[in-house]
Amino acid sequence: MHISTALSRIAPSQTTAMTDRATQLREEGRDVISLSVGEPDFDTPPQVVAAAKAALDAGQTKYTPVGGTSRLKQAAALHFARDLGIEVPASQVTVSAGGKQAIFHAMLATVSEGDEVIVPSPWWVSYPEIIHFAGGKVIPLHTHAKDNFRFTAADLEAQIGPRTQWVMLNSPGNPTGACYPADMLLGIGEVLRHHPRIMVLSDDIYAPINYTGAPHATLANLCPDLADRILTISGVSKSHAMTGFRIGVAAGPEWLIKAMERLQSHSSGNPCSISQAAAVAAFEGPQDFLDAWRERFRVRRDLVVSAINAIPGLSTPTPDGAFYCMVDAAPLMARFEDDKALALHLLEHGVAIVPASAFGGRNGFRISFAADDAKLAEACRRIAGALA
Repeated sequence: MHISTALSRIAPSQTTAMTDRATQLREEGRDVISLSVGEPDFDTPPQVVAAAKAALDAGQTKYTPVGGTSRLKQAAALHFARDLGIEVPASQVTVSAGGKQAIFHAMLATVSEGDEVIVPSPWWVSYPEIIHFAGGKVIPLHTHAKDNFRFTAADLEAQIGPRTQWVMLNSPGNPTGACYPADMLLGIGEVLRHHPRIMVLSDDIYAPINYTGAPHATLANLCPDLADRILTISGVSKSHAMTGFRIGVAAGPEWLIKAMERLQSHSSGNPCSISQAAAVAAFEGPQDFLDAWRERFRVRRDLVVSAINAIPGLSTPTPDGAFYCMVDAAPLMARFEDDKALALHLLEHGVAIVPASAFGGRNGFRISFAADDAKLAEACRRIAGALA
């Protein structure tokens, strides 16, 4: 028995591992609050659930086209236009089993051995692993809390090399909550105009969860002349509390969409037919509930930021979007071997978080505040007690 070379390049997801460990401890009777996974605790909107039930009752349980039903592609195109300002025909939209699969297929379809992908750090845990699996090389673009975890156009220019194939953008971002305003994206677009071979993956899955009050900004809308080399990722998991439905959507140049669907035809086939019907209802149905959800997330964000910054040795900036805080614990690290040891220490005190090293960072951890206020307050009390 042996592991393939491709698989040996990647490590298991630490967010999943920490969540699984918290679940195991709870099953053993331990009282553990899990703040390790990015999953809204709200119920899926009732019209979405009703659409899933109706699809089952109608017998919509057969294969669909690999890249999604025409109805869902049209609904996704509506979403891209209405919510992100990106006008695309349905032929430039594809549907996958979650946004992660779309990113995986995009990288496998375009990255060859030794190609380089620029990834802002701290990054979402799966970005580097997907790139490594495809045979590519990750070029970290380090960001810092003092800059709200954002890079500038000059920072990007400094990292571009002769083998740069892609640049990753994630706004609002996981794990930092960083949002890129329009002026910064316009500067990034200007850099990219001087490098016509470089593609951009714009991961906008958290677009509805933005606390700045400004409209969501995305590169394909701001720089339409670059749209033929931008792949925009979106979905319903975060915006409509549909993580288990596993539906992601992507919009980009038709050649890339076809390449991704070609790969999907052999990797998984079509996404779940019932989930697709539910996603149509999510995109086409009322969106006004998002205002109330966003406000509840904002209250939770403020609760966690205030509590964490009151704990000696910990600090976190206030995130502009998503539902994560990236916590710096550098002043406390003399007490721990590394941030993994710190995470295990907090787990022993009843709180599951994810170490910063899982995201290409160090000496800290990520908190997800996609949990109810009482749990968040108790978790912060336990963290304070564990570090006192």
